[in-house]
Amino acid sequence: MKKNACINCGKEETTISSFLRLCYQCLRSEFPRLLSHIQKLHSESRSKFGLPTHAPRTEDGVRCNICTNQCRIGIGEKGFCGIRENREGKLRPIWSQSRAASVDWYWDPLPTNCVADWVCPGGSSAGYPEFSYADGPEYGYKNLAVFYNACSFNCLFCQNWHYRQRLSPASPTTAEELASQVDDRTSCICYFGGDPTPQIVHALQVSRIARSRAQGKIVRICWETNGSMNPRLLDRAAELSLSSGGCVKFDLKAWDEGVHTALTGVSNKQTLANFQRLSSLIEQRPDPPLLIASTLMVPGYVDEEEVRNIARFISQCDPSIPYALLAFHPQFYFSDLPRTSRAQAERCLKAAQEMGLQRVRIGNVHLLW
Repeated sequence: MKKNACINCGKEETTISSFLRLCYQCLRSEFPRLLSHIQKLHSESRSKFGLPTHAPRTEDGVRCNICTNQCRIGIGEKGFCGIRENREGKLRPIWSQSRAASVDWYWDPLPTNCVADWVCPGGSSAGYPEFSYADGPEYGYKNLAVFYNACSFNCLFCQNWHYRQRLSPASPTTAEELASQVDDRTSCICYFGGDPTPQIVHALQVSRIARSRAQGKIVRICWETNGSMNPRLLDRAAELSLSSGGCVKFDLKAWDEGVHTALTGVSNKQTLANFQRLSSLIEQRPDPPLLIASTLMVPGYVDEEEVRNIARFISQCDPSIPYALLAFHPQFYFSDLPRTSRAQAERCLKAAQEMGLQRVRIGNVHLLW
């Protein structure tokens, strides 16, 4: 593979992104000085999709309290997620139906390739019989996989970047319409994306309607998220998962704030605080696990040092929290990086185990080389 040079230190590596043009060491040691370059690149990557280049900070704008970006949106402006705008002094979605969402969904037979399938009721014996139909994988049942077309981050390695082309639907979906897709063989709903955060209020409504209609049947509520939502909204999401046997899966993308900001365009402070907040609920329902973590092992940027620091943090919250290390596949603006090597994955696994975590695994092993 072609080597790219870091514009700061001059080092050449195949694991330096030709778009970012900065190495991991420089991001960690000189992030404040490199921030303007990083912000310029993220603005460039977003403008190509018609997204706001940064979170608006208009002095007399309306504040959006959905996520960590805390946008102050002026008249005619959009929030960072690109789906919420200020119309006549009120925040509205960019489509006409205020109680609808930009969302796609499909049914996924259980067990599925969910990040949590190895510890959740759908793919293991966890939670049986209160939260699962089977003492093992729920063969014959299905998951309603709900993909929200928006995100509060701007990951340069986004594995589902095509959602940026579907932000404004011709026919947005109401909570009633989505909840009606749950039938007698649907034992769980999983919200992901993009990220469910920008449209989490819609997902909360869907969850309540679906569980109310289930009338005592098992319908687990699960989330796969970057964890950047308002803590009060996280509490509401967690309560639905806690009572239904579902889980909340946090994608902890990096530990170092400079590395995280370079990769995602956003700080990880709120994500880490929310993860710690949610860990306090684990004792209320140890089985199945409420909180699960995952990290994408991006070559050159998320190596064993990052994983070790993330794992130390998780272990300090609760060493029983399951942690999945996921193999990276070249995508989006990081399309010139190599896939995760087996050697890197094994180093990351060892680092996580050394931090005292009791349940760690490598996922997407078919992508390793």
